[in-house]
Amino acid sequence: MTITLIFLAIIMATVITWLLRQTFNTQPWVSNAADDAVSGASLDSSTKAIGLTTFLAVATSLFALFISAYTIRMRLAPDWIPLSDPRILWANTGLLVLSSIAYHWTRNAAVAGRTERLKPGLILAGSLAVLFLIGQLAAWNELTHAGATVTNNPANAFFYLLTGLHGVHLLGGIWVWARSLVRVFGGANAESVRLSIELCAVYWHYLLLVWIVLFGLLLST
Repeated sequence: MTITLIFLAIIMATVITWLLRQTFNTQPWVSNAADDAVSGASLDSSTKAIGLTTFLAVATSLFALFISAYTIRMRLAPDWIPLSDPRILWANTGLLVLSSIAYHWTRNAAVAGRTERLKPGLILAGSLAVLFLIGQLAAWNELTHAGATVTNNPANAFFYLLTGLHGVHLLGGIWVWARSLVRVFGGANAESVRLSIELCAVYWHYLLLVWIVLFGLLLST
């Protein structure tokens, strides 16, 4: 458990460091009357970056809480029967890795002003994320058909809880992704959606790392 929580703390520290660098590099307080529009945009960027940092801190605390509960329950419960994790989880992990790579490519396109790359990049990243969620549901279905229900084993219950919690967070990211996609199809250029795509990419990478932690925990126990 200690190693898992330390890894989560490292993830959170890395994300916060990156976001704070993005926030303070904009220096929204250094402005004059000639660049009020630019400083206003910088202030908006800083506010949203801080907002995402706060949310990720809360999310990390939540995941850490449930991971702690998982390990404590596993050690104390005589009725704990280790779950045989569905093999499809490996394929799902690959899908999420590819989705994160696609979103990072899209993020780089937005930073470079390559508007023509945003549509294919967003579509690919989002589609892979949706396939990941479908794969997770398939894993649930496989387990329930094998008799591994929530009520007959605490290990089963925690599997559904941890994977479901991660899935809900990914659904939130897909909602933001969908808003960016609508804006791009509506004619928005790279600069106008850059902030949204950049922050969503950070969130995407964060959820990938969290899933790797969760998957490793489930495999090892």
